[in-house]
This record gives sequence, C-alpha cells and structure tokens, in this order.
Amino acid sequence: MARPALFLDRDGTINVEVDYLSKLADLELIPGAAEAIAAANAAGLVVVVYTNQSGIARGMLSEADLDELHFELDRRLALQGARIDAYEYCPHHPEIGELPYRADCACRKPKPGMLLDAARAHGLDLGASWAVGDSLRDLDAARAAGIPHRVLVRTGKGAVQASGLAPDDHVVADLGEAVELVLAARADERG
Repeated sequence: MARPALFLDRDGTINVEVDYLSKLADLELIPGAAEAIAAANAAGLVVVVYTNQSGIARGMLSEADLDELHFELDRRLALQGARIDAYEYCPHHPEIGELPYRADCACRKPKPGMLLDAARAHGLDLGASWAVGDSLRDLDAARAAGIPHRVLVRTGKGAVQASGLAPDDHVVADLGEAVELVLAARADERG
C-alpha cells in the first residue's frame, strides 16, 4: 500500500542556505527544523529530501562529499529525535561540468524526476503527499510530479520568491509552520 510522504528541499529549508554547501563546517540547521521533521516522523509521514546538487557538476564537491554531508545532517537530526528516510539528489547541470554530470537530465528541479524515483523506490503515494521548499522550482517539481499540496517557506530563497506562487500553493515562515500546516490538514481530512 502506497504511503504519504513529506518531500523536503534541503538548502534553505532544513539547513541554512549557503552557496553550494560543500563543507561540514558550513552545515547549520535552521532553528526548529529538526523538531518539525521529528513531528512529521511521529505522524507516520515518510520524509524524503529532494535536492539539486549542481556543485558536483561544478567540481565543488564529490558524491562522496555529499554522502558525508548527509551523514552529518542525519547525525544532527537524530540528536533531536528526527530522521530523513531517503535522499534524492541531482548532481547534474545542463551546461557546466564534465560527463556524466554535464547533462540535461530528468531529475534536476523543476523537473519531477527525483520525486518520481522516490515514489517508485519507496512505495509513496504522490497524490497524498506534501512538498516543502524555499524556491518556486521546488514547488514546480512537486506540481509536475502530481503532488497536490505544496508549501513555500520564507527561509532561504523563499523570502524573495513568494510573489510568484501559484494560487493553490501555501507560504509560511519556516519548516516548523509548514509541518504544522501539513499535520492540521491531514487531521481535517481524517475528520
């Protein structure tokens, strides 16, 4: 049976936005993000990160470096009772880098490839899922994947992109408010 998921962008949504996060020293959780993820875990949502990582194509970090960043993110979240169930990332850029990373792929947001791959790999119900990100391309990828519930957070790039929202998208201050919205809506659906 397919399960609902909470799809989260990473940079600017969970951790503080820095241009091309590549060093563990620059990894900083946004206040309240771990608690929000823990609440989503407790509610039975599968939490999936979907993140463009063109820094790999640009030669700023390797896939092994990205794995180390995600390991450290997992460690910090676990200290606060939270977990990411799966990571999907796009290492490509259509114009920069060397093969195989220089590619016009199906996974780079705003395309829906990462979300579709996660749904297949983990038995997720996209039609019952939510997506949260700090940029319009995060929400556009979710819309293209058929995710009906999308939330823009004003952390990261979201503070300047809120004016471009579609009428059926939501905007909130941060991931904590986004998860509150998700959980309240799910409670309403159950009646």
